[in-house]
Amino acid sequence: MRKLKDSRRAEIVDAALLVAAEQGVKAVSMRAVAARIGLTPMALYGYFRNKDELLDAIIGRMLAEISRPAADLGWRETILHLAAEVRSVARRHPSVFPLLFTRPAVSPSAIMVIDLLFDALLRAGVEPAQVPRMERMISTFLIGYAISEVGGRFSEGTLDTRGRRAQLEPDLLPGHQLLAGHLDAPVDWDAEYRADLDGLLDIVAGLAARDQRRRQPIGKP
Repeated sequence: MRKLKDSRRAEIVDAALLVAAEQGVKAVSMRAVAARIGLTPMALYGYFRNKDELLDAIIGRMLAEISRPAADLGWRETILHLAAEVRSVARRHPSVFPLLFTRPAVSPSAIMVIDLLFDALLRAGVEPAQVPRMERMISTFLIGYAISEVGGRFSEGTLDTRGRRAQLEPDLLPGHQLLAGHLDAPVDWDAEYRADLDGLLDIVAGLAARDQRRRQPIGKP
């Protein structure tokens, strides 16, 4: 009986993910998902108490696609692995991935990813009291960059960089004028992502070294 219920729950979540992918997250409702798999809306309440619980399950379904890093990876390589996986998930589910920025991490899959980050930060030498804050900083970067990338924030949109600057007088945009050559150059998004992440992890390493120095007894070399 439990296996049957788990199987039906998985079917409902997959249907909800398809509705969200095809029509947007706002289109996800108990009625729409029920219609997708031939159930009555009331039948869904035997598996999910409300829409919020269903949305949390969608997040869990996406994050379950993240593969665990190898046990012998160092802390930095572990975070790089998770970062690549998060970015891949965003690219597979571009219209649904932004849910991660609107809901807390409550699904088992989400909690597991966070725990992997906790473990990596502890192995880096970050003071335990600072680990939750550092995890939030890293997670916010990973999710935010991925959403910006798949959501179109990094695209040219309706105006290229020159067209954007041309909307205002040059003396109103001194920074843009000085950086014009760089702003107009093509961007290697893979390289930029890795450079940004490396910079963030350098900060983590620096804070961990500082914490270790603070914990070292005074007078001990």
